[in-house]
Parts: sequence; structure tokens; C-alpha cells
Amino acid sequence: MDVDLDVDLDVDLDVDLDVDLDVGDVSPRAVRLRFCELSRPFPEIEGDPVLDFLVRARGEWVSVEVSVRTLEGDGLDSFLYELAEDFRGWEGARTWRSLERDLTLSATHGPRGYVHLTWGLHHRPPSEEWRFETTTVHAAGEGMLNLAAEIRAFLESGS
Repeated sequence: MDVDLDVDLDVDLDVDLDVDLDVGDVSPRAVRLRFCELSRPFPEIEGDPVLDFLVRARGEWVSVEVSVRTLEGDGLDSFLYELAEDFRGWEGARTWRSLERDLTLSATHGPRGYVHLTWGLHHRPPSEEWRFETTTVHAAGEGMLNLAAEIRAFLESGS
């Protein structure tokens, strides 16, 4: 199971999260984030919690990919569910990061009930040779619940 996020980087950001989404015609500034290739790198170890996946960002002006290492997903789905539960908003930024900090997420509650998620794809820290960030915008309640459910389904497909 793969998860795709399509991000339109024009002034009004709008994101649809679907599995294997074919977006057809998109603006030249559109970026697709794709979560794919979920694997357990140490299958010979019974109960091993290490879960790896790729995150790809593709668009007309960008093509980057990072391999993300987590321990059972590092609670990414739980983090997103917590954001959905706090649909009325919060102050400042809430952050999440993967085990090796190759994927980061910063969430702020914006005006009119929208959550702004800044996804960071990083070359293996601490070198930080490069990083790529893009922001997606989701409806605070239902939109975040749908995103969290899609990410949970993706992570559970590696069980």
C-alpha cells in the first residue's frame, strides 16, 4: 500500500491524500509526496520494531527521495490523530520527527480552522547536506482524521 499526498504550492494550498492517486493535470507548481516501499529491514529478527519506508517529493521543479527509518512508525499516525482531536486549535507549533530525523513534521493551527503541516525531508543528519520542505493544508477535523487514517493504514500494511 502506498500513500500519496498532492500539494498545490499556489497561494491556496489544498491537499488530497489518497492511495495511488492519479492527479492528471496539475499546476506546474504542484508537488506530490508519496509514502511507499514499506519494509522491515531485519525480517530474521522476530518482533523487530524497525520499519522503513521511502518518501518521495516530485514536481516540475523538484525530485527528492529519502529513506525513513522508524520504530513501528514512531507514532506518526498518533501524532496526526492528536492534531485532529484538537480541531479547535492550539498555540505555536507541534513537532514530530522520525527515529533518524530524515522525516520531520511541524504542525500549526491556522486561521479559519485549517492545520498547516510542514513536511521536511532531510539528508541524514547531522550533516544536513540538503533538506526539502513543503506545506500541506488540511481541514482541522475531518481532513486531519482522514490523513491520520491513511497514514495508519500505510504503516499497518508493514505488519
